[in-house]
Amino acid sequence: MELRHLRYFVAVAEELSFTRAAERLHIGQPPLSQQIQALEHEVGARLLERNRRRVLLTEAGRLFLADARRVLALSEQAKETARRAHLGEAGELRVGFTFSTPFTPLFAEVVRRYRQSYPGVLLTFHEIPTVPQLDHIEARELDVGFVRPASLPLPRTVALTLLRRDPLLLVLPADSPLARKKKVAVKDLAGQSFVVFPKDAGTGIYHQVFDLCRAAGFAPHIAMEAGEPSTIIGLVAAGCGISVLPGSFEGIHMEGVMYRPLADPAATTAMLLARRAEGGNPLVDAFVAVAQAAARDAEAGKTSRGRPSR
Repeated sequence: MELRHLRYFVAVAEELSFTRAAERLHIGQPPLSQQIQALEHEVGARLLERNRRRVLLTEAGRLFLADARRVLALSEQAKETARRAHLGEAGELRVGFTFSTPFTPLFAEVVRRYRQSYPGVLLTFHEIPTVPQLDHIEARELDVGFVRPASLPLPRTVALTLLRRDPLLLVLPADSPLARKKKVAVKDLAGQSFVVFPKDAGTGIYHQVFDLCRAAGFAPHIAMEAGEPSTIIGLVAAGCGISVLPGSFEGIHMEGVMYRPLADPAATTAMLLARRAEGGNPLVDAFVAVAQAAARDAEAGKTSRGRPSR
């Protein structure tokens, strides 16, 4: 049974005339009669009563008409769903993000814009550190991810798009002598105890802190490790040491903690959007385009605010 057979039957059932139905379908009346007969033979029931004067639905035909209309409506819905998915307007997009991502206003702006532009797409969010995110994207378990620079080589199947650069901030107890400075050089952190993410957490920041310290001529003393940024900041407030985190975490206000910028030019991190390098996914393409536009607008706004007034 083909969809055209159902369309033919619905036209005859609605017109109750083979002549008018043939005109509506733009086919000849004899072929239409043959197709209806073939449909009745396949169904195994007489669907129409016809004579020279009129055409009537049988009880079987009346019930068949309701189902035929539903099938045709579903077929149209399936075509529309496929068309919208092809245009990036429907489907599911699996989005990964790191611990620091929600603290960055850009993340909320990207999601807000995307939801407004593509309300038919289901967004599912997964909080995952950078390195595992890259693995999930390579394995097609995530579609796109907000990540930080990774310490490991990038998989060849994954591509990165730079969205913004953020400063790394020193997190220190409020009573620390370093808190009196407006900016702190990394070399001034020699001899301090550090509270950091575990080495195998896959955050990337662990190795960046080590690289900054080595470039300043010392190896950091790791006093404690914690898997959650709020826990790290809490341990700093408790006097367990200092830490270095992306600037977005400055939004976590905790008594007994101060944030200070690092003076070293290399003390920055980046927010990146990771996706499969092969491309070809309209949902991902649309999300990346929205994210890039939001990042450009945010940078333009920041630049405008930084200009001196005339």
